[in-house]
Amino acid sequence: MKVSRNIIISGKILLAHKMRTVLSLSGIVVGICAVITMVAIGRGTERQVISQLTSMGQNLLIVNSGQVKIIAGRARQTRTVTTLEAHDAEQLMARARVINYAVPAQSKKLPVKYGNLTTRTTITGTTAAIVKVRNYHLQRGRFFDEDEDRGRRRVAVLGQTVATNLFGKANPLGEVVRLGRVPFTVIGVLAAKGLDINGADQDDLVIVPLHTALRRLFNLSYINTIYVQAASDRDMERAEAEVRSILRAAHHLHRGRADDFTIRNQASVIEAQRESSQTFTLLIGSIAAVSLLVGGIGILAVMLISVRERTREIGLRMAVGARKSDILVQFLGEALLLGCAGDIIGVGIGTAASAMIAWFARWPLVLPIDLIVLAFAATLGMAIVFGVYPAVKAAGLDPIKALQFE
Repeated sequence: MKVSRNIIISGKILLAHKMRTVLSLSGIVVGICAVITMVAIGRGTERQVISQLTSMGQNLLIVNSGQVKIIAGRARQTRTVTTLEAHDAEQLMARARVINYAVPAQSKKLPVKYGNLTTRTTITGTTAAIVKVRNYHLQRGRFFDEDEDRGRRRVAVLGQTVATNLFGKANPLGEVVRLGRVPFTVIGVLAAKGLDINGADQDDLVIVPLHTALRRLFNLSYINTIYVQAASDRDMERAEAEVRSILRAAHHLHRGRADDFTIRNQASVIEAQRESSQTFTLLIGSIAAVSLLVGGIGILAVMLISVRERTREIGLRMAVGARKSDILVQFLGEALLLGCAGDIIGVGIGTAASAMIAWFARWPLVLPIDLIVLAFAATLGMAIVFGVYPAVKAAGLDPIKALQFE
């Protein structure tokens, strides 16, 4: 009963000194808000990057001809290599044990024309299995089949960006577009996928049958990419080893000779991105946590000022029967009230700020509930630690000297 009464008195005293209370709260509020917002941004970007990577396909290995290096954040082929062929994908499907699909592909930028409208986009020749490997979904129409690929039929499936640029809101199915100089009939439109991790538009493409592309568009006998889907995420490393062994044997690469292809493992890229994001989140979270310490020091300063200003009040309370424990509880109660109020306000502002940033940036809102609880507990702990010294100092005052204090 006495504890609750002392806390009520503490609350009234804090409300009586509004400016001082607001200033002492500001450090805690800023600290809590900064921790929540910064960590939410870090985790949101991590979730967004992983989502963009997995949108390219699940359990994916990308085999590129030649040596591929990452330049300015994008994969670049250092030189043209003609040893990767569609037959290699067939060899992988026949011999590898832990893969579901091996899909050959060849891409090149060409002008696409419909009527008086022209756009330049990526033309990808591939097989029907690309739908399953790259997680493509149709918005309308259909995808081409194996018979159309073998028959070198001139049919095309448009990405959302190309369909919008050429046809607007009109239905493109059945219309004829020119890829380079060759007419193709549109049989399908892909559902939108958005940007990839490098910021490239995944919808700015046209997909056509592989043999049609190689013979009628590119005049090539080789390909530049094979998309390999491992049987499961646990088989990624084994699948990569199998792919490397099979391709080296198919290309007659003896021991000591370098690969004439590059394998990019999606799992390795995701893990690298996750580690980078977690390091960034830890760094900015640690910096933001310093604000909590500043808030605790603010509580210490305010409580010391409060003890000094209320020395006569403390002496009067002790003279009429208040015990040292009552004075101790009162001042600790004030520190805890400041900590709780700062926590609640900081969590509210931090959550709102995180939601607003996520909405504008169009990434998932990931609130760090674990860190909110940890920060809440840490703030209350600091309130107690930084409130103990002023409380003990107030409880240890001599009543007679306190009444004589001016």
